[in-house]
Amino acid sequence: MQATDLRHISESVLAQLAEVDAIFKEELISDLSCVNDLVDHVGRLRGKMLRPLLVLLSGQAAGELTPHHPTIAAVVEMVHMATLVHDDVLDEADLRRNGATINRLRGNEAAVMLGDYLISHSYHLCSRLRSQHAARVIARTTNQLCEGELLQLHNRGNLDLDEEIYLTIISRKTASLIAASCYLGAQMAGADEATAKRFEKYGLSLGIAFQIQDDVLDLIGDVRSVGKTLGIDVEKCKLTLPLIHFLRNAPEEHQALCRSLLAANEPSTADRVKKLVAPSDSITYARDRALRLVERAKQSLDGLPMNDALAALLALADFAIERAV
Repeated sequence: MQATDLRHISESVLAQLAEVDAIFKEELISDLSCVNDLVDHVGRLRGKMLRPLLVLLSGQAAGELTPHHPTIAAVVEMVHMATLVHDDVLDEADLRRNGATINRLRGNEAAVMLGDYLISHSYHLCSRLRSQHAARVIARTTNQLCEGELLQLHNRGNLDLDEEIYLTIISRKTASLIAASCYLGAQMAGADEATAKRFEKYGLSLGIAFQIQDDVLDLIGDVRSVGKTLGIDVEKCKLTLPLIHFLRNAPEEHQALCRSLLAANEPSTADRVKKLVAPSDSITYARDRALRLVERAKQSLDGLPMNDALAALLALADFAIERAV
């Protein structure tokens, strides 16, 4: 199986993914055309449906899928899309999935309310489930997402940010929802708590690696390939792993120049910082860290009975850091 062939990875759950998509669309229908227009647009900005895919593959790998799996998969996709819409407001981003962001098209007010609309519907959808355990997990995870964002905002402009705080930020802001997707997928398939926690650990390591790769692409990616506004982390003076490493390990004159550029925050800052950091060892350092996390994710699933879904999860871990988008 080719790690970069996501369609092949998704093969065993294509029917369920189609059901997730139908649930997503049905849940968000409004009697107001202006709301439906916004929902339709954000629907076109949806990407690979990674989190729903993880719910379904984790369920298949741990046991058997139930009628509840597509519902919880749609829930995690709604929460994820809400965070993207809100992130675009915070970052003043213009481009997502090669399309204009909601805030670019309709302004920040509409984008904030649409994010809230997605979140509220995710909890409405959770009410379909007999057990409220999943709803509690989603609520706890949503709290962690917000805490991660608030911690990142608190450290904006902090040029002395260390790796520990950075990892706390991305663990909560990105990895927590990926971990919850894997945990709920396994748990709802009948896995015992210890086994479900192994899937959760897989998702947490995968999510951290995924975000580190995103942060690398923000510095060295091509906007046409990545499909979203790049250089935002530098513009907003949000330190990511390559920058943290560079500010501690680059030659002193390069560290000083990078600090002065970040502090000045001029229109040319992002391009100049990217040119400074891109050829450095800091990119390799970040990629190596992501690779180690991918191996940790795979090891979390060691010893489980092999089936097509488990093989897909292992391939998906490689895809997370090999992707260019």
